[in-house]
Amino acid sequence: MKAKTTKNYSPNFDIKKRKKKNIKYLVFHYTGMKSEKKAIERLTSKIQPEVSCHFFIRKNGQIIIMLPELYVAWHAGVSSWKNKKFLNKNSIGIEISNPGHIYGYKNFSKNQIKSIIELSKYLIKKYKINKNHLLGHSDISPDRKLDPGEKFPWKYLFKNKIGIWHNIPNKTLMLLRGKKTSNFENNFFINNLKKIGYASKGHLINQKFKYKKLLIKAFQRRFRPELISGKIDKECLLISKKLVNIR
Repeated sequence: MKAKTTKNYSPNFDIKKRKKKNIKYLVFHYTGMKSEKKAIERLTSKIQPEVSCHFFIRKNGQIIIMLPELYVAWHAGVSSWKNKKFLNKNSIGIEISNPGHIYGYKNFSKNQIKSIIELSKYLIKKYKINKNHLLGHSDISPDRKLDPGEKFPWKYLFKNKIGIWHNIPNKTLMLLRGKKTSNFENNFFINNLKKIGYASKGHLINQKFKYKKLLIKAFQRRFRPELISGKIDKECLLISKKLVNIR
C-alpha cells in the first residue's frame, strides 16, 4: 500500500492464528466516540469492554495497523451474514474515525475515503474477497448497530470497483420513492433481503418485535441512504430485486 501507515497493536485478539483462506469478509465500522484519541485508546486497551480491529483510519487518512490480519480481532460481535454467524473469525475489521450518530455524525473526509479505497483494494486482491462480502456493521447486526452509517460512500466505492451497487437511473428511483407496496410485495422484499445475505431474525431478545423495521433501515442505510424510514416502498423493492441478481 502507498498510504502512510503506523502500528499500534491491540492486546485484544484470539491467540490462535487463522488460515488465509478463512478470511472472506471486510467489515467497516465507524468509531462512534467523541474523540479520535479516545477511540484509539479504547481499541488498544484491555479494560472492559475488550474490542479491537485490524485497521484504523484516522481523520487525516493515516492508517494504523492494530492487528496482523491472520489474527482474529473482536470487532463484529454477535453477527450474521448468509450462513455465517459470529463473523469475527472470517473477517477483517476496519474502524474509521467518526463520532457517529450519538456525537454528531460527520461526512467521512476525502483523505479517509482515499485510504478506504486503497486499503480495500489491497485486501480484496490479497484475500480474493467477493464483491458481495464488503459489509457494514449494521448489515451484519441490524438490531444492534448503525455504523458505518448512511454517509459511508458505498456508491462511490462501487464506482472505484469496490463492493456492490445497483444501476437504476435516479429518475426511476424518484418516481418510486414513497410509493406503497402490497403485502405480497413486502414479503417479496424481505425474502430478497435474505437472499442478499441479511439475517431473517435478530440477535437481541428486547428488539425481537422491532427487528423487521431495523432490518429495513439497515438496508436503506446501505442502499437508499437518502431516506431511512424503516418502511418498504417500491423504490426499495426495485433496488432489492436488482441486488439479488448480482453475483
